[in-house]
Amino acid sequence: MKELKDKVILITGGTAGIGLACTQAYVAAGAYVAVIGLDELSVAETIKTIGGEHLGICCDVSQDQDVRESVEKTIARFGKLDAIHNNAGLGSPSKPLHTTTDDEWDLLMNVNIKSILLTTRHGYPHLKASKGCIIHTGSLVGEIGQENHAAYSATKGAINALTKSMALDYAKDGVRVNTVLPAAVMTPMLKTWAQEQADPDKVFDFLKDIHALGYCPDGDVIADACVFLLSDKARFITGVNLPVSGGAELGYRRNV
Repeated sequence: MKELKDKVILITGGTAGIGLACTQAYVAAGAYVAVIGLDELSVAETIKTIGGEHLGICCDVSQDQDVRESVEKTIARFGKLDAIHNNAGLGSPSKPLHTTTDDEWDLLMNVNIKSILLTTRHGYPHLKASKGCIIHTGSLVGEIGQENHAAYSATKGAINALTKSMALDYAKDGVRVNTVLPAAVMTPMLKTWAQEQADPDKVFDFLKDIHALGYCPDGDVIADACVFLLSDKARFITGVNLPVSGGAELGYRRNV
């Protein structure tokens, strides 16, 4: 069944990791996807994979003009916009707050949070017209915290609060807003984070055991949840920060 048949979805950071898995799942569910990436090569490779009927856009999601033009290109190509998936994000640096530099802080805030401001600013009029959806890729650390990752955790906590406030603001227009909260997902960003730790080998072993269900998943588990939240099956769900975490929030250990 094509749960998203003929829907037009704009996804940021859609060329790698969770974003790529979501891009591919949206296509499989029948959607037309405008996929934003930071570099031309990754965008071209993604379009080659999903097909030329979709749209690839190279964009810096922290820059207002780039985001405005991305929305305009999407509307020019498809004539409407049914959903925005704010997936673009940075995970580095991995350090305590007092050692975080101004530049590191500003970059995290601009990519992980300001980008949501910009996609909403320019995309909302079109979502209002279609009674569409917004979905964010958050993180479980936005609720439970994480050592040596203070600034990143702060951005994800902010997304949780944004989700609830945006859901209240936009419900009157029939626009739903939700967030998925992964724990660990084996993506390039997670691997980079692991390499920043004192003993990467131990970290990778740890990542296999923090989920109660017993494994560290790939991005497809997040993509399946996102397809549901963007579909009409979730038509009465809004303002939800949904853990897709294998039960990691229940104790960060594997049940054996």
